[in-house]
Amino acid sequence: MTEGFFRQENDGLLIKIKAVPNSSKNEICGILDNALKVKIKAPAVENKANEELVKFFSKLLKLPKSAIILKTGGTSKLKTLYIHNCTIDKIKDVCANIDL
Repeated sequence: MTEGFFRQENDGLLIKIKAVPNSSKNEICGILDNALKVKIKAPAVENKANEELVKFFSKLLKLPKSAIILKTGGTSKLKTLYIHNCTIDKIKDVCANIDL
């Protein structure tokens, strides 16, 4: 697994995301340009895709939405999420079934 898309910081994890809005379903697709490629159902208007991205990771990692913060990329496809109380092992477990 390529580990350049995430790093431990303080008591959480920073993850680089390449978001693809207006997709048929929410899913992690793999690695693209040293970022985790994530398809999101919501359109990229009025912050809907960002909200859906946070909700998707919240369910995926079984964490409250308040534990996930969009650090950078509010209006860009390239984003950085900070996930409080998340470890590298937890991300590896979630991504284990994905061809990274």
